[in-house]
Amino acid sequence: MSKLYSGAEIVFKCLEDHGVEFIFGYPGGAVLPIYDELQNHKNIKHILARHEQGAGHAAEGYARSSGKPGVVLVTSGPGATNVVTALTDAYMDSVPLVCISGQVPTHLIGTDAFQECDTTGITRPCTKHNWLVKDVKDLAKTIHKAFEVATTGRPGPVLVDIPKDIQFNKIAYSKIKKQKKINGKLNNLFNQKQIDELIKLIVKSNKPIIYSGGGVINSGEEASILLREMVEETGFPITSTLQGLGAYPGEDSQFLGMLGMHGTYEANNAMHDCDLMINVGARFDDRITGKIDEFSPKSKKVHIDIDPSSINKNVKVDLAIVGDVASVLKSTIKTLKKQKPNFSKSNKSNISKWWEQIQKWRSVNSLGYINSEKSIKPQYAVQRLYELTKNKDTFITTEVGQHQMWAAQHYKFDKPNRWMTSGGLGTMGYGLPAAIGVQIANPNKLVIDIAGEASVLMTMQEMSTAVQYSLPIKIFILNNEYMGMVRQWQELLHDKNYSESYTAALPDFVKLAEAYGCVGVRAKTPEELDDKIIEMLNTDRPVIFDCLVDKVENCFPMIPSGKPHNQMLLGPKDQEQNKITGKGKTLV
Repeated sequence: MSKLYSGAEIVFKCLEDHGVEFIFGYPGGAVLPIYDELQNHKNIKHILARHEQGAGHAAEGYARSSGKPGVVLVTSGPGATNVVTALTDAYMDSVPLVCISGQVPTHLIGTDAFQECDTTGITRPCTKHNWLVKDVKDLAKTIHKAFEVATTGRPGPVLVDIPKDIQFNKIAYSKIKKQKKINGKLNNLFNQKQIDELIKLIVKSNKPIIYSGGGVINSGEEASILLREMVEETGFPITSTLQGLGAYPGEDSQFLGMLGMHGTYEANNAMHDCDLMINVGARFDDRITGKIDEFSPKSKKVHIDIDPSSINKNVKVDLAIVGDVASVLKSTIKTLKKQKPNFSKSNKSNISKWWEQIQKWRSVNSLGYINSEKSIKPQYAVQRLYELTKNKDTFITTEVGQHQMWAAQHYKFDKPNRWMTSGGLGTMGYGLPAAIGVQIANPNKLVIDIAGEASVLMTMQEMSTAVQYSLPIKIFILNNEYMGMVRQWQELLHDKNYSESYTAALPDFVKLAEAYGCVGVRAKTPEELDDKIIEMLNTDRPVIFDCLVDKVENCFPMIPSGKPHNQMLLGPKDQEQNKITGKGKTLV
């Protein structure tokens, strides 16, 4: 007779089968049998967060920086509801997470028992799929399925809800059945005819642009290499979404910078005026498109994406290619080389005027700003941080707001999986716990959270986690005492009514660092900034860096709400001359 295992043991057997090394969690009554079993599985390390949201974001940071799925373990009721923000964040940004939640015993489900909630009902809209396990016989195959769903196709979060009695019940364990087809192959619905059509469009184009997104990074390292080859083979300019940064080298001459609401002048104008737009793994979200009916009006649009539901969702395209980014790019490059050898050389004159126009837009220097000798400009702080860390293999996380945009604009990435930020959901409090997950996945690397003082306070308790596990994360706070992006929108859209956007009672971050048992550093002037950053970098413990920046600096360039890409605000002067009124106010 085969050995019988409890449900709690089966959870760990499944995790081991999937090569899980770390789980992020917080114990509670409904998962105590699983926590009991933890001691018997030394090859799996549990990271104790201080809040389930923090556990979820840490798992996201781990997943994004390692390419492996993140695993979260939470109890029933508030444990499950607290992780909803992280699940939704992962859902919006296509991050593979497996969340295991405890549930009250099966006979109590539906009785309003202590710490009971309808976890599967609550999480249905923010997961790729979820399951309530009602029989221990179904537990192993459900967990195996959960990992498959989370990691294949467009990645995303899943949840397995396990009642307490199921964790005690015993049954024989069934090992994972290995998939015959690898990720990507299952979802490659494109054909050679579509690739040939793409080549025709490439050859005909005089004003092309490649628009890359997070799907390139999700596809794996090979996709980023192939994207670079595609740009080289075509000679085309390339831009990137917020989540796509790092898939293509940030300092390359063909890279136009990030596009969208706070993208560069050259990237946005090129997107507006192009005659061919090749979307590689991006989803045409509203921060990118701006005013939909005036979005790139004269271009042929190609959309390459593994998720068919993302195609023609927001923007109607002329050619849809459904497939794994790496597979599509490989086929495209192969076909282009075969049909048009040395295409970039032969096509150079065809797109020379286009490049001339792009250089004119570039010369505007849209990321420029007026520096100060007295106060630290936030852009300058990010630039100095970049210059002092660019030769290290640095991983950057951010919170959400102005600092996030300044980081995206002024910190250059030349590798994928080095940039972790909350794009779709825009979750304040994401960066600090995400940095913990990144540091767990990359123990000997430099991990920095570029933060805002308002955002970071939302999950500041996770510094305790960083200290407990000796994780030397650096929290680099651009402290302007405001919810900066809220203040900026109030200035532009709400007649400078700064309602509740100033934080009047901030903690002393240096003293707070000391209270947590880590290191606090503060910079007040541009003159001392470099030395203080070097001090932070030379500290092998967790650091909170309080960088006091200009309180009223706004983030430019900016596409004003309700306007197309070619009507950008480049600075305060434009801001006064182009007031956002009427419809625009509702579209931010």
